[in-house]
Amino acid sequence: MKIAVVSITKHGIALAGRVVAALPGAQLFAPEKFRAEAKAAAPGAANSYAGKVGEQVPALFAAFDGIVAIVSLGAVVRLIAPHLKGKEVDPAVVVVDEAGRFAIPVLSGHLGGANRLAGHLAAVLGAQAVLTTASDARETIGVDLLGRELGWTFEATHDELVRVSAAMVNDEPVALVQEAGSPDWWPNHANGRNGPLPANVTRFAKLEEVDVGRYAAVLWISERAMPASYAAQLAGRCVIYRP
Repeated sequence: MKIAVVSITKHGIALAGRVVAALPGAQLFAPEKFRAEAKAAAPGAANSYAGKVGEQVPALFAAFDGIVAIVSLGAVVRLIAPHLKGKEVDPAVVVVDEAGRFAIPVLSGHLGGANRLAGHLAAVLGAQAVLTTASDARETIGVDLLGRELGWTFEATHDELVRVSAAMVNDEPVALVQEAGSPDWWPNHANGRNGPLPANVTRFAKLEEVDVGRYAAVLWISERAMPASYAAQLAGRCVIYRP
């Protein structure tokens, strides 16, 4: 990820230097009046700007995959609100307080990687990552992220993703059928998972082993086409993954 680290105060810039050091290739952005402090905090990665920080947001959104803002949460919400387009395209935004106690994903926490970025910063700074995305907070399966780190793609409509995700986070019974692909997707999933699979998930080796009427949703990892006999039964409540 290309990361911009933004700070608008003298003390915040000192912390920003630690953040830049923890993120290879990150760039620090600070007001012109703190040019010297920024250069000292992030040698070779410091940028200063004239005018208001809000004027920098469009360029930062366009040029970076993620933004770490050492700015108050409320201010960041107001600054980025006019520029939001959608979770598929908006950059990850994480707010860190000046004391370095909390790393808070504000935007694109799930798909954009802000949750993972916050977790990394929390480890580096000795801070607490404040995750509010249900699948990450509860360390369950993020349906639209399963296998992404392994290059898998998925087939599902928006409505199917919503319905299956709801079944997952609401502890409804979910069948996970893996017929192909690496079995190591769980520790690599989203922000990484260390514990067992969620209790509401039952694993199967073949789709034909599943009594589909017993499950609210099905996650099917396979290289074959959906059998016609199952297509109608699983309509609206299945996500297909292609390794």
